[in-house]
Amino acid sequence: MEEIRILLIEDEKKIADTLSKGLSELNYQVETAYDGKIGLRMFESGDFDLIITDINMPGINGYELCKQVRGSNQYIPILMLTALDATDDKIEGFDAGADDYLVKPFEFKELVARIRALLKRTLNQQLPTGKILTVADLELNLDSKEVTRSGKLVNLTAKEFQLLEYLMRNRNRVVSRGDIAERVWDIDFDTKTNVIDVYVNFLRKKIDKDHENKLIHTYVGMGYILKEK
Repeated sequence: MEEIRILLIEDEKKIADTLSKGLSELNYQVETAYDGKIGLRMFESGDFDLIITDINMPGINGYELCKQVRGSNQYIPILMLTALDATDDKIEGFDAGADDYLVKPFEFKELVARIRALLKRTLNQQLPTGKILTVADLELNLDSKEVTRSGKLVNLTAKEFQLLEYLMRNRNRVVSRGDIAERVWDIDFDTKTNVIDVYVNFLRKKIDKDHENKLIHTYVGMGYILKEK
């Protein structure tokens, strides 16, 4: 099996060294940076399979680092490790381009599970070409990553786009918050968090707000469904 290369960016040296040692013992090749700018330079000059980054750190913070990484690589998995556990912090992380968000303190085995899930998703990812999903007057282009409603362009973040794609692929079917957590975030995170509800509301405001025909509906106690009336 080809060796997996992980870039670990964490300014707390004790934490970074402990994680590096543990991951190395699992046969991951880990390179560590204790500063955001240094981590970004290492990413630009290296060939990594996954990035693990803190948020609050010297140089540049994790949000800005994530945005810059996404500017040149849309697909490398990014896992944020941070003590910031507020919903707004998580949303900012996802909107910056992170794929997963793990709050400190955490168990090492949880980190490993998240890493494996992200790598599995990347390995199984088939990049779609020439595909357009349509529900009523809502159109999602998988090539251009553009969404339109009644012919007007709708600006979505990367995570909003992924959520909408999942809802459209499952049109006329109720999907639970657990389904969304697993399929859109590729993890089984604590579904008691309201992050999913917040993102659904973001979509509603952008997709349905100015239209009489509402497409995103809530089934109380069950989940969400995208369908025409």
